[in-house]
Amino acid sequence: MTTQNLILIEKLCLHYKIEFSFFDALNNIGLIEIKTYEENKYLSKNEIGDIEKMIRLHHELNLNMEGIDIVFNLLQKEKELRLEINTLKNKLRLYEDD
Repeated sequence: MTTQNLILIEKLCLHYKIEFSFFDALNNIGLIEIKTYEENKYLSKNEIGDIEKMIRLHHELNLNMEGIDIVFNLLQKEKELRLEINTLKNKLRLYEDD
């Protein structure tokens, strides 16, 4: 396993001034996936954008883990609905062209 696309959680803790327990709690509720390699804990670099949103929700809005989970589930549902709307619009255009 390579750590090329991973970032050490310790670095994130220092950068964002957050305890490891924050990341552990996010992992426990399934919002992120912590990977272990040679006794170090890592996150995928692809998750950094979502992590930053979660940190802002936690700090700026004082949301607890359950609140962050609800917000991210709603955001995921919104993405799915937007995709479905776009798909339906494209299908409708096919019928309008006839």
